Amino acid sequence: MSPYKVNKTIAEINEKIRRGKAVVVTAEEIIGIVEEKGPVKAALEVDVVTTGTFGPMCSSGAFMNFGHTQPRIKAARAWLNNVPAYAGVAAVDIYIGVTEPAEDDPLNKVYPGEFKYGGGHVIQDLVAGQPVLLRAEAYGTDCYPRKKLEKEITLKIVQEAFIFNPRNAYQNYNCAVNLSDRTIYTYMGVLRPEAGNANYCSAGQLSPLMNDPLYKTIGIGTRIFLGGGQGFIVWRGTQHNPHVKRGSNQVPRGGAGTLSVLGDMKQMSPEWLVGASFQGYGCTMIVGLGVPIPLLNEEIAQFAAVKDEDIYTQIIDYSRDYPEGGPTQSLGEVNYKQLKSGKIKFNGKEVPTSPLSSYSKARKIAEILKEWIQKGEFLLGEPQQMLPSVSPTKI
Repeated sequence: MSPYKVNKTIAEINEKIRRGKAVVVTAEEIIGIVEEKGPVKAALEVDVVTTGTFGPMCSSGAFMNFGHTQPRIKAARAWLNNVPAYAGVAAVDIYIGVTEPAEDDPLNKVYPGEFKYGGGHVIQDLVAGQPVLLRAEAYGTDCYPRKKLEKEITLKIVQEAFIFNPRNAYQNYNCAVNLSDRTIYTYMGVLRPEAGNANYCSAGQLSPLMNDPLYKTIGIGTRIFLGGGQGFIVWRGTQHNPHVKRGSNQVPRGGAGTLSVLGDMKQMSPEWLVGASFQGYGCTMIVGLGVPIPLLNEEIAQFAAVKDEDIYTQIIDYSRDYPEGGPTQSLGEVNYKQLKSGKIKFNGKEVPTSPLSSYSKARKIAEILKEWIQKGEFLLGEPQQMLPSVSPTKI
């Protein structure tokens, strides 16, 4: 017998979506509803809560099949706009990762170690409809005799192109500071000496896995907003580590769960897949991702009503913990309401804060996803297997 007063199924909610009767709200909107009516009434009245996040996600990339040539080629090495792609998959299949920099990058020639253009920019150019120069080299075989290929391609003419991101939508992340006496350049942005600033990277109360902290509704087969199109969660993400310290609301107080996701590039938009370069770190891509949370019962409604002031993360010294390796040492905790205020108190002084993710874009993703569901254009995916709630090493 269920311990809950409300018991809905995804199939029932999908039927309401088909009939245009589903009640859909964003993760911001559910907060006030639960506060006013309580989790039971909220779960009875609301069917889906939409979430969103828009931030740099380095563990991302795309598979492409550029089609057979005459005569045929079995690519051994490949480049897209001079960015190396991995060709050790099959004859004309390649994978381009977003952190791979262009060879002979003009910025790198002037400032060694700095890069202006990489795999994320290639992906953005392709979804924007721009032509991209493909180069491929091969050793030649009887059935694949061609040894060189150079041609412009567009997303329209390639056989297949799909985003496959091994690790996206981190469930919470560090607040980064620098306690050394020099400026450092990291994937968390530029950090000024002696805790001159603090950077963070999460949408907080809008972020997908913050709203379903124990993965009660999210799993393999969950349909999502990805890069402006519809995609799917296909596995737990790399570094998925839910076995971390959690608050009484079950939200992890540091980096925990992650998602591995897939979607058709031909549906996507350059607004939601944006190539980026970080000074002193390199290339990446800013990814737009949103997950619908079906309110199956009052417990999930309570989880989805999480507020920024109830989500805590750890302050980490990036001048020490990351260069030295080993377990990171927390210098304290801070919540997202404090981070989003523009300053936090740390080491006896006020420290300015800056987000690497865009809250306004996350809000827009949640609104788009809400609209898709209300119009019947987006049905919920029934998870075939839930995400693990313990660390993969313990599975």
